[in-house]
Amino acid sequence: MLAELPVALEVALKAVVVLAAFLSLPLALGQLEHKLMGHMQGRLGPMEAGPHGMLQLVADGIKFAQKEDVTPAAADRPVFRLAPAVALIPYLVALAVIPWSAAWVAADVPASLLLVLAVTSVGVIGTLMAGWGSGNKYSLLGGLRAGAQLVSYEIPLLLAAASVAMAAGTLSLTGIVQEWSWWWLLWQAPAAVVFLVATVAELQRTPFDAPIADSEIVFGPLTEYTGLRFAFFLLAEYAGIVVMSLLFTVLFLGGWRGPFGDIGVVGALWTLLKATLVGAFILWLRVAWPRVREDQLQRLAWLVLLPVALAQLAITGVGVVVLG
Repeated sequence: MLAELPVALEVALKAVVVLAAFLSLPLALGQLEHKLMGHMQGRLGPMEAGPHGMLQLVADGIKFAQKEDVTPAAADRPVFRLAPAVALIPYLVALAVIPWSAAWVAADVPASLLLVLAVTSVGVIGTLMAGWGSGNKYSLLGGLRAGAQLVSYEIPLLLAAASVAMAAGTLSLTGIVQEWSWWWLLWQAPAAVVFLVATVAELQRTPFDAPIADSEIVFGPLTEYTGLRFAFFLLAEYAGIVVMSLLFTVLFLGGWRGPFGDIGVVGALWTLLKATLVGAFILWLRVAWPRVREDQLQRLAWLVLLPVALAQLAITGVGVVVLG
């Protein structure tokens, strides 16, 4: 249907759809976190805004919009103000190239896996900019921690993704799903574990939330942020969970492929269902796991995840050569 439209109109429609998904899916995930944590911790959680508290995030957004936008006197103003956009925009770009089904992808880039991994790494630079630009020692410490996590966990994450790309013989996310087979759930299981753990660390979610540890360094790089700028950082966090859950689904769970059909809307629903389960698992970790120390975090990356990712890459290489 879109192929019959003028190119400019087709691009505009795709941009609107991607933007709508970018603004709505993180909010839905945030609402899921409210309710998931409330039930797991045996408390009601937000209940007053809308039926069963369904409008709580809307109320939070209105509250953030009413807050005063404060820039510290000691801050590097251009860096401080630009940091939320640098943290947020990469996930919008990544969402545009992730396929929901064989035909549902806004921009089918040939090396889309490489593009997604590249732009999602840029998001951490926004956290570094926030830490440096705030002119606050706690913010700077949080920014340094975020940089250390990026250096440590980016390598095993890339190796795990490279294992899947090698098995599929392509860097295209659409091509990876088309080559995916159910027995990959066993063959690529170590890579899936490495990728998921590294993803949680890159997103700075519990138990790897040392950069924003409120009990240690107030709120890390975000300490000096208020109003909409702080809201943009929160939106970037949940948008990151959405994007990385979709990427994990495409790489390791077969994307839109399912036992009861995978064409059109059905395929997109399979992708959404799988990504929702992955996102819910990431949210569950916040309730179930305590924060690890910075030295434990680094030890896990270099002494556990990296060797496992290298071993998985070697096994995949042997499998591709021997089994074709």
